[in-house]
Order: sequence, then C-alpha cells, then structure tokens
Amino acid sequence: MTGAAAEAAGEAETLARAPRRRSRRGMWVGLLFMAPALVLNLVVIGGPSISNLYYAFTDWSGLGPAKFNGLDNAVRLVQDQAFWNALGHNFTYMVFFLTVPIVMGLYGAFALSRVRRGAAVFRVLFFVPYLIASVVNAAIWKNILDPTAGLAAALNKIGIHWLDNVYFFGDPNLSLGSVMFVDNWHFWGFLVVLFLAATTNIDGSRYEAARIDGANAWQEFWHVTLPGIRPTLAFALTMISLWSLLAFDYAYALTGGGPAGSSDLVSLLVNRTAFGANEAGYAAFMGLTMSALGGILVIIIGLLRRKGDES
Repeated sequence: MTGAAAEAAGEAETLARAPRRRSRRGMWVGLLFMAPALVLNLVVIGGPSISNLYYAFTDWSGLGPAKFNGLDNAVRLVQDQAFWNALGHNFTYMVFFLTVPIVMGLYGAFALSRVRRGAAVFRVLFFVPYLIASVVNAAIWKNILDPTAGLAAALNKIGIHWLDNVYFFGDPNLSLGSVMFVDNWHFWGFLVVLFLAATTNIDGSRYEAARIDGANAWQEFWHVTLPGIRPTLAFALTMISLWSLLAFDYAYALTGGGPAGSSDLVSLLVNRTAFGANEAGYAAFMGLTMSALGGILVIIIGLLRRKGDES
C-alpha cells in the first residue's frame, strides 16, 4: 500500500507540473511572436528616446558634433517665457478636452444607446469627421470662418452682421479657443463611438432593474451607464491628458501658434526651436520635459484609479 501511495503521489505531482510546463512553454511562444514588434519598438522608439536624452544636455544645432553643456538648457527653460506661455496653453487644452468633448461624448453615446432604428447611420455620421485628415479639416474650417469669404460673408448677404470683423484665427483673444473648437469638432464623435461600444457591453438587466425601481433617464445614466463604462472612461481621460501635451496638427495648420503666441503650444515651440532656430539641443530638452510631465500625469491618474477601485 505504501508503494502504491508513493506512486500515486508521484503521478499527481507529475500531473500538477504539466500545466506549469505548458504555461511556461506558451509564455516563450508568445515572447517569440512578440519579438519582431519588440525589436521594432526598441529601434524606432527606444533609439530616438535615448538619443534625445543625450542631446537634451548639449548645445547642438542639429548638424555636426554636440557640445555637452550640463544644465544650461534647464536654466534657460526656467527663464523662457515663451515655453511657459505655450505650456499654459497646453494645460488649457487639457482642461477643455477633459470636460467639453467628454460630456458631449457621454451624452451622445447615451442618446444613441436608446435609438432603435438607424443607429448605425448615426454612428457613421459621428465618426466621419475623425476620419478626415486634420489638414483637410483645418482647411474646411479656415474657409468657413474666413471673415471675408466664409460664414460671415454669407450672413452679410441676408443682413446679419454678427460676425463682421470677427477674426477667429487672427484675434489673440479668440485664436486658441477657435483652434480647440475645430479640434473638438473632429474629435468628440470618436468619443461617442468609443463610449457607445462600452455601453453596449453593459448587461441590459441592470437597466431593467433600474426602471422597475422607478429610475428616470438621468438616474439610469448616473447609476448604471457611468459605472458600467468606468474602465473605458478612465482610458479616455488618460489618453486625452497625454494627447493634450502632444497637440500639434490643428494649431499648426490653423494659426501656427499666432497671432503673437496666443495659440502657441509646446510642440509648435519645439518644432520652431529645432528646425527654425537650429537649436536642436534645447528643443530636445523641452521634449524631455514634456515626456516627464506625461509620465507624472500617468502616475497620478494610475494612483487615482487605484484609489477609486479600492473605495
């Protein structure tokens, strides 16, 4: 009996080890398939990142040898009013996109979730602006808001002069807001589709239970929809925070950061510094600073999400 028991124990241990061996083998197979993508990322992303870290502490024109200058770029950055002006605009961008398009996207997704006929058509209509190239979108809105040949001129023909002498992209008080408006016009439909996809995964019995309890549409949205799409909402908030630090295309195409820096963003400043002023070393340090800010944002959002999950 003792020998039989030992043999049975050995067989049981062998059977227990088999899943672990298969799991380990599956892990190595997965890593093997991932290897090409990892190598590509190391070459395309890792290489430039390491070189940027080096050049950020040099005086370099972008051509020829780079001269190490220690923390000179950091001292210059602290005293650079153009950088702080652009960074303030980036944070304005962030606050705007963390509120207005998020609210519009949530409302649009909740409204579409209650549409029973033609919902697919509405999804396409919302998503189309996001598919159009940013340069094309910018050109369209430049023509629409042109005070001499756009909407203002059309209104003038019927005796409405509300937009006379209103230069959306040429007025320092309106330029940044106009850029954000156009960017939001193209972006919020993407959030509608994203949130709608998350909403469709919510168990319909939750809505039925809420209706039985007498919940109205707002209460259904607040107590059922929002908790149900919480992971997607957290993902959207994280990505928007990072995108706001990297915003470039619409500001570049519509205003170029002007007039007088009123719509300038750090990405535009980096571009002008590196390729216009030939100060690639200083531009690299600005880029490194924005990367550090992005990392801090990701950490803060991660801590807030963890705290929210625990509560």
